Amino acid sequence: MIRINLLPHREEKRRARRQQFYALFGLISVLSGLIVFLVYSVIGGYLAAQDAKNDFLKKEIAVLDKQIDQIRRLKEQSDALMARKRIIESLQRDRAEAVRLLSELAKQMPEGVYIRSLNQVGQGIHLVGYAQSSARVSTLMRNIEASPWLERPQLIEIKAVVVDKRRLNEFSMNALLKRAPAGPGGAQ
Repeated sequence: MIRINLLPHREEKRRARRQQFYALFGLISVLSGLIVFLVYSVIGGYLAAQDAKNDFLKKEIAVLDKQIDQIRRLKEQSDALMARKRIIESLQRDRAEAVRLLSELAKQMPEGVYIRSLNQVGQGIHLVGYAQSSARVSTLMRNIEASPWLERPQLIEIKAVVVDKRRLNEFSMNALLKRAPAGPGGAQ
């Protein structure tokens, strides 16, 4: 009988398998290390790109914040100028108001009625005066109602008084001044 010793052959196969295993293990280790390095590099690249984008956006946001601040200041200046313009237009429109008021009162004043004091607060006018009779006060009220510059006369009080040995009626009255309509140029 022939005896074949298969032990060395088996030993060689085992050694070859071990070498293949170590070679494959080394190759897989190298490949996995390479894959980890590539993934790390790609993620690092993405992070660097995102950081660059974030820095760019921060710079642009800072520029836009400065521009917004300038716009806000310009808007505040514009609002202040518009308020001044409205005040000037109002003053321009109302500059002749006192003259118009006195002229209109002189036109509407019936004979025998005298004004002792005249106060104006805003559009309201307060008249205190003397009249020879209460009928003349009612005539004054009708004249004020018909006036293009005065409106809504309201008698507050009327009472009989003696002034310089003459019997007169002292009256107190309120009325409103009509504002002149604003023209296309703003001035009247």
